[in-house]
Amino acid sequence: MSSAAAAAYGVGQPARPMTKEERKVIIASSLGTVFEWYDFYLYGSLAAVIGANFFSQFPETTRNIFALLAFAAGFLVRPFGALVFGRLGDMVGRKYTFLITILIMGASTFVVGILPTSDTIGLVAPITLIVLRLLQGLALGGEYGGAATYVAEHAPHGRRGFYTSFIQITATAGLFMSLLVILFTQLAVGPDNFRAWGWRVPFLLSIFLLAISVWIRLQMEESPAFQKMKAEGTHSKAPIAEAFFQWKNAKIALFALLGLVAGQAVVWYTGQFYALFFLGQVLKVDSFTTNMLIAWSLVLGSGGFVLFGWLSDKIGRKPIILGGCLIAALTYFPLFKLLSAEANPDLHRAHQTIQVQVVADPASCSFQFNPTGTARFTQPCDIAKAALARASVNYSVQQAPAGTIAGVQIQGGAIIPADSPNFARDLGAALTTAGYPAASNPSVVKMSNPFDIFGEQQLVLIGILTLLVIYVTMVYGPIAAALVELFPTRIRYTSMSLPYHIGNGWFGGLLPATSFAMIAQTGDVYFGLWYPIVIALMTVVIGIFFVPETKDRDIYAGDSAQP
Repeated sequence: MSSAAAAAYGVGQPARPMTKEERKVIIASSLGTVFEWYDFYLYGSLAAVIGANFFSQFPETTRNIFALLAFAAGFLVRPFGALVFGRLGDMVGRKYTFLITILIMGASTFVVGILPTSDTIGLVAPITLIVLRLLQGLALGGEYGGAATYVAEHAPHGRRGFYTSFIQITATAGLFMSLLVILFTQLAVGPDNFRAWGWRVPFLLSIFLLAISVWIRLQMEESPAFQKMKAEGTHSKAPIAEAFFQWKNAKIALFALLGLVAGQAVVWYTGQFYALFFLGQVLKVDSFTTNMLIAWSLVLGSGGFVLFGWLSDKIGRKPIILGGCLIAALTYFPLFKLLSAEANPDLHRAHQTIQVQVVADPASCSFQFNPTGTARFTQPCDIAKAALARASVNYSVQQAPAGTIAGVQIQGGAIIPADSPNFARDLGAALTTAGYPAASNPSVVKMSNPFDIFGEQQLVLIGILTLLVIYVTMVYGPIAAALVELFPTRIRYTSMSLPYHIGNGWFGGLLPATSFAMIAQTGDVYFGLWYPIVIALMTVVIGIFFVPETKDRDIYAGDSAQP
């Protein structure tokens, strides 16, 4: 690259203030991506209400198929969207590609808000809903890579971490916005009206966000790196083949997945989604309190995205991303145990003092991995384990002779057979008698309004959850810059998008289901933490040895020389 071109892109130049045009680039990319994540999280937050309106009246087999497809749209199809739109972005341009993704996402979300239920149009309703969900998943697969690449290619050399860190806030901001809109809509229309029609309001409001985002993006120019590449005629004519079927590029994508993104994904999902699951499902905190605790931690911790993005420009991407993975892996067990002790002290005490055993033939027990919620585990051993896991009971498994009917033994007492028609009732009564808290447990934390945060329990919990969010910001703040810098301009959109969405869609997206299955299998409410810990440690090792540091890399160098 000539010295004039180098100066234009900021290579070798001292840091300077952000220009007006660069601020517009960041705002345009960030707003659109916030909106896309807002849309995406709405379905997850309202899945139960939507299911009741679109799936519940159909036979179980049909419901299961719809649930599987909805799950696939949420996580499994995102990498395919990365391939489709990544290829388009590397061939046609960044700006127009992620303009297409936002139009698809926004239109699909709005149509969900006006879609008649299955009571009105029958089987057409859930089929249409699934098609819309698949379109959302595909669009989301193309959005992140486009936004990150677009911002990074506008950023001056030496400040890409800081500039792209604003994109990293968007997923958390989208989650936060969706929670707030749902909560305020519920308060405004009441629970009955919300279930009947109020759930549509958050989807319909998305049309305003779509209009603003499209208008802003239409004002933007194509990225300078892509313009330069097109002018020189060096763009790739087959970006997928070049990115993933040439080993010199494919190995970089593989190491990016295993040595950066996989660990980032599990830390991200643990700090936000698994913490939400653990508070609500394991510690039995009510949904309002759980959402408010998470919301406050997001407010307090989200500045870390920009802080660590900026810091990565100074000391490097790898030390921060891998350091975040390592610190998270080393501290998850004590932090989640402290979370348990503060959120539900009576339950925590029961975990430590009450001995519960499942007495069963191990051959009759299944590994209860059920990401779609559709599998049925009907053996007595599985029934016993699932009941104890749902009740957040710590238990061990005592091996019994082959053919033994599984049952539960509490504090060495009589075995409660799992095939008994009164098993659930008898088990609940026995657990309460032994000392497990009843549903009316007064020790569990509770918030009466969004600002009820000054009790000891609330403050400690918000502090723990904020620390988990800070881990998220460490691994996620610099990741866009690191991925952009690993690949040449001609295949950058395609190459960075696929490992990102496999990591976050598959490694991260499967975390809650995998962790719950691990809890049910072992009887230890903390055992599910081994999933993110092992993957985070794997990322640390692979990242140290196989992923290069990229903060000083000139992302424009060598593009003209590419074959």
